[in-house]
Amino acid sequence: MSTYWPSRVWSNPWLRSAAFLALGYVGLVSMLLFLENLLVYQPTTAERHWQPPPADEGIQDVYVTSADGSHLHGWWCPAKGSDHALLYCHGNAGNLSHRGASIVKLRKILNASVLIIDYPGYGRSTGRPSEQGCYDAADAAYQWLTDEAKIAPRKIILYGGSLGGGVVTDVASRKEHRALVLIKTFASLPDAASHLYWWLPAPKKLLMRNQFNSIGKIGSIHRPVYIAHGTADSLIPYTQGVRLFEAANEPKRFFSMPGKDHNDSLPEEMFIDLKKFLAEHE
Repeated sequence: MSTYWPSRVWSNPWLRSAAFLALGYVGLVSMLLFLENLLVYQPTTAERHWQPPPADEGIQDVYVTSADGSHLHGWWCPAKGSDHALLYCHGNAGNLSHRGASIVKLRKILNASVLIIDYPGYGRSTGRPSEQGCYDAADAAYQWLTDEAKIAPRKIILYGGSLGGGVVTDVASRKEHRALVLIKTFASLPDAASHLYWWLPAPKKLLMRNQFNSIGKIGSIHRPVYIAHGTADSLIPYTQGVRLFEAANEPKRFFSMPGKDHNDSLPEEMFIDLKKFLAEHE
């Protein structure tokens, strides 16, 4: 019996082809799981690609140490006369220097100081990126805001774009804050993977090391939540933003961006609407 079935498979061209396909599929899935961190995190270091901060905007370098010992770099963009601050957690690619114009714009529109932090392995930050490493980076930045910048916790806006949405949702589920702002982010990372790699095995929540389970955390948040998503987002489907919104507690607002893909610029109307929402829930 032990030799009959293998010989039958290899002697039948259809069964032989099916066996090769199955082995190839298993091999491809195994390779993707092995390379998961390289697919999730796509940092550029300061040596490879760095843009100087916008000129004459008073942006200052900030250095903090993460819980795992990583030395992290951030930019502090202070707003004169404001006692509010925004903690900005960016997406999975590049580094904070690519977001210089964004933090200046947020400071101007919201009249709040802005701190943006690089995750381990990004920009001038040491270490290697991981889910816990991203959380630890945000925690270290939050502590800098409260301890060094003397910002009251209830005056800190947590702002995350794409992967950063998963980071700040975790922070918001554990720490005091003024509001949570999620821009073009996912319900969870396995949910995003299900869209991009639909042919992978179904139980991605069991297979993936990186979870960023925002949908499982957002229900524990009882501060204002603002979510914006593009209807044409080809990387993180619009429906994931809707799911997050439905799971969030009041007060909350969803801003739909018709025709906007994931890497398209944010419309001016979104910033105006965000400012209005924050004013309504001071």
